[in-house]
Formats: sequence, C-alpha cells, structure tokens
Amino acid sequence: MISLRGVSKTYDKKGVRAVDNLNMDIADGKITGFIGPNGAGKTTTLKIITGILEPDEGTVTIDGLDMRTQPLEAKKRFGFVADSPDSFLRLKGLEYLHFCASIYGVDPAVEKSKIADMAQRFDMQKALSDKISNYSHGMRQKIMVMGALLHDPNVWILDEPLTGLDPKAAFELKEMMREHAAAGRSVLFSTHVLEVAEKLCDQVIIINKGRIIFLGTLDMLREQYPAQENLEDIFLELISHA
Repeated sequence: MISLRGVSKTYDKKGVRAVDNLNMDIADGKITGFIGPNGAGKTTTLKIITGILEPDEGTVTIDGLDMRTQPLEAKKRFGFVADSPDSFLRLKGLEYLHFCASIYGVDPAVEKSKIADMAQRFDMQKALSDKISNYSHGMRQKIMVMGALLHDPNVWILDEPLTGLDPKAAFELKEMMREHAAAGRSVLFSTHVLEVAEKLCDQVIIINKGRIIFLGTLDMLREQYPAQENLEDIFLELISHA
C-alpha cells in the first residue's frame, strides 16, 4: 500500500507547486491508473513516492514504512520503472539483471527462475547476452521492467510502462499486473492511453496542475458523468473544468 499525506513540491522561484497538497491511498489488491495531461505532476509525484525527489512538505509511506525515516526498508518494498529506459547502456542485459538481483539480495536460485520466466514472457531469451546499448527502445523497456520486478516487490510503481512495447509484450505486462493485483498486492502506473486505463484499472487518479481532481473507481466516475460514453470523454470534461 502507498499513502501520501499533504505532499507538495515546488520547483520554480515563483512558488508554483508542481504537486500541491496530495492526499491519496493506493490500496493492495488493486491496479491504480495515474492519468493527467502533460505537466500535470504525474512523474514528479512518482519520483517523490520512490524517493528520487524530496517533497517540500508531507509524508509518503510504503507498506507503512516512512520514506523519510526508513528509506532503505521502504525502497525494498517496491519496484520502479522510470519513464526513460536509457540506463546502464554499457551492461549486457543479463549483467544488468544480476546487478539488480545483488542489490536486493535475491537468492541465486530464485533469480535464475525469475529471469527465465520473464525472459520467456517478454521474448528476451536471445537478447540477454547483448549490450543494452544495442537494444531497441522496446527491448530496453522490457529489460528495465524485468530488473524492477526481479526481487518480487509487493508494490509496483510504473511510469508509462507500456511505451515502446510490442503488442505481445504489452499484453504480457498487463497480464502480470492483473496477476500481481489478484495476489493482493498493489500496482500504480501512469499512462496517457486512456483506453488501457479504462480496461485495466480498478481505480484511477486524475491529476491536473499538481492537484488531484478525482480519485476513485471507474464506476464512481461514470456515475458523476452519465452523459459521457467513455473515460476519454470524461477526462476531457474534467480537465476543461479544472
């Protein structure tokens, strides 16, 4: 579970908040979609949750562990896929996965099994011996997802995880997200593809100009906007009124 209480972050000297007094809970057993227009504060929020950025105000807890006072223990609880897969380019794919496993102290037998399973699901068996710099964008995305999930974290935090993936890999990742939530664990992912959010999510968070303008189930959202046919139409109306 992820909890934010009163989280704010300001970048510029004018005092305009990139995220403004965010309060939200990402419950276990659910897939939560995090959506909003460009510059709404999605990536900033995810970086605060994962400890990459320090909030000016407020608290973040992961499975009850405070990111300020228990950062190492909290970070063991989640796997994070950033919005850019262009990292560790000089390493081979398998070297990168070994590196991730060593950081989290994954048992070698478990590591071998997890790598084999994910490589098969993402069709990456033959690419693991190649350098990441030689991968396509989609292959880099796959290896970053594999590294983030290798230690079997309770909480998944994914920033635009489907970008660049081929249809089979995108299907597999969505299935893995469903399996993870069905096991009573939590998934938070940002996306601009509203059709994906509508089909995949148990609840959605809509953010605009650093503030949450909706948090709840899709059924709740549809009840508030009965005249709209789909999430895209509801989203556009919400943003226009925010």
